[in-house]
Amino acid sequence: MSMNFSIGPLVALIAGVLILVVPRLLNYIVAIYLIIIGLLGLFGGTGGSLHFR
Repeated sequence: MSMNFSIGPLVALIAGVLILVVPRLLNYIVAIYLIIIGLLGLFGGTGGSLHFR
């Protein structure tokens, strides 16, 4: 069984919920999101998706 799991939409969903609950977190959430996406792009090599087998 193969399951593809994309991390981008999951991170966006979690960030959206946190922003709704605590609007002051917006700057931190955006900064962390950009850092994570940048690191995945540089070092991940998978285009931001995880593959489970």
